[in-house]
Amino acid sequence: MSNALKAKELLIRAVECDQNAQILEAQTLYTEGIAQLMQFVNAEPDETKRKGFLTRIKEYMDRADAIKARVNGKLMLGEVVSHVSIDENDTGHDYDQLFGKFMDNNTVEILLEEPYMTQNYQYQNLVRFLELAVTNCPNLKYFRLVTKEYQDAKNPDQQRTNLGQIKADLERRKISVSIKYEDSLHDRKIYLSNGYIIKIGRGLHFYKAANPMYSIGLVNYKYRKCLQTDVDIWRNTSAAS
Repeated sequence: MSNALKAKELLIRAVECDQNAQILEAQTLYTEGIAQLMQFVNAEPDETKRKGFLTRIKEYMDRADAIKARVNGKLMLGEVVSHVSIDENDTGHDYDQLFGKFMDNNTVEILLEEPYMTQNYQYQNLVRFLELAVTNCPNLKYFRLVTKEYQDAKNPDQQRTNLGQIKADLERRKISVSIKYEDSLHDRKIYLSNGYIIKIGRGLHFYKAANPMYSIGLVNYKYRKCLQTDVDIWRNTSAAS
């Protein structure tokens, strides 16, 4: 498929998502579509045609900027609706108990900012979170993960391979996925498109390893001992806009 056709397909989908209030996916599609269109325009020898395409690109860039402003607005914290302090070695705090009730039919998009995604247990935590999302959010259409890029000296492609498997599985379930790498990422946050924002001091990774391995808590994290952390749930008052 040519760059022009790819750009057209991406930008049509971006407009559709924009109209359906799927702003996270629209933001990704506008960015990818504009990049493809720029590649096509740069190779266009006809100056008149190039000017026409650049005008159109400017229109899409303006839309993308407006989407970015809306996303930033929705990521602003509103009122605290729940606060849980987890002490060292506490149990009884699986994801469902902590924030499952806030993930519902109105959750169409999810943004997860999780800096550390390098170890097996971290991928397992991500899968557990996504299992909850798929269970509680039957209308989920889009998931974006923002994390740090990591290259293991022995297996430099391991992170992309593991995340690629998770991405492929979600896409088989008709959920679009975007994975973005930001080396400066520090904060941990979960944004739900129904207006809730979940902030956990340690992100998803606050469980201790089962010890011994084959003991209660290996599978059901309600019985896992935890590291000390705080969980705050915020409600963004602009959720309905």
